[in-house]
Amino acid sequence: NTSECEKYACCPLPPYLEDSGYVVEEDDNGGRPLRDVCFHLLKLYSDRSYELDQLLDPRSVTSDPLDFRLSWHLWEVLRALNYCHLSQQSWGVLNTSYAAQLESEGLWEWAVFVMLHEPDAQ
Repeated sequence: NTSECEKYACCPLPPYLEDSGYVVEEDDNGGRPLRDVCFHLLKLYSDRSYELDQLLDPRSVTSDPLDFRLSWHLWEVLRALNYCHLSQQSWGVLNTSYAAQLESEGLWEWAVFVMLHEPDAQ
């Protein structure tokens, strides 16, 4: 029973921002608000066509925007559950970013495994 201008709860921030007192209203990239990955999963549950790019953004989990570990594994779980409306370009960026992260850690065998999931054979 509150109006639009009266907020009764804080927006669900990622875990690394929760206790910092930091309030994020708008994201710098495209004006999308930064939210916790659990919030995005709930939105996906309620709306099967919810945008997966927001859900798989590494900043919804960690403060390191180049840490694609959880994002890649979460995408593989979502694919197994028939959520396949991620664009081919976003899928490719996710694969190559995680493979590069693994290769930089000396785990090139796992980087090859990740690249085997690449949708574009070329």
